[in-house]
Amino acid sequence: MALNSEKEQLQLQRHIKDLADKSYRQNLFTFSGFLGLAELELYYKMEKELDFASPDLFGGDESAERKMLRFGSPEEFGYEEAYPISCIYAKPIQLKFAEALSHRDFLGALMNLGIERSCIGDIRAGEEGGYFYCQSSMTSYICENLTQVKHTHVKCEVVERVERTEADEPEETEVLVSSLRIDGCLSKLYKLSRTESLSLFQGARVYVDGRLAENNSRPLKPGEAVNVRGYGKFIFTGVKYETKKGKLCLGIQVYR
Repeated sequence: MALNSEKEQLQLQRHIKDLADKSYRQNLFTFSGFLGLAELELYYKMEKELDFASPDLFGGDESAERKMLRFGSPEEFGYEEAYPISCIYAKPIQLKFAEALSHRDFLGALMNLGIERSCIGDIRAGEEGGYFYCQSSMTSYICENLTQVKHTHVKCEVVERVERTEADEPEETEVLVSSLRIDGCLSKLYKLSRTESLSLFQGARVYVDGRLAENNSRPLKPGEAVNVRGYGKFIFTGVKYETKKGKLCLGIQVYR
């Protein structure tokens, strides 16, 4: 669900609360669809009031950004129920004639099948096709009907996990900044003016370790992953050195 209005936010809040209440009352596991960054932020604001239903998040693997919310306690229920998540590999039938397919291409092909965004988790495109997570209930439908992405004919198969693609390999780079302020790092990395950088925070487009970053002056910490909607993702690895003029050289891993 795209949260384009206050009404949609309230609908998602009610849905999440209903899942928690159902799990608690009936002693069963309940699951949401895949939640994006903005939807997860809404959940985080409710997190404390939902503790009674033992919430947990998972997206198919530990690095997944889109995650499914599960309510229910294996310890209290006496059994475990796996997340209803499947992984599909869509491979070009004739690799030598295949186009270079992107995340957007795979997402567009899936949406054209009438599949809701909440049914699809992370998508990782590579030179030899694409991997993506989906709700298990959609697996057969996708495998039977996703036969073409752009002009490339593909064949789908269920696999155990997403394999690493070249898109998973970050580009190592460095930026010189006057401090560890996150807005200054964004400005240097993406070649933005301070005003343009500030507008990203005002537009709720910057997330640190999956949570909305509202304070543009907060210092970055080594290991933090920063998502900037419309620009990409990077990981701050640490300060490499300080120049004689007091500038800091930051190590950055950039995901395009």
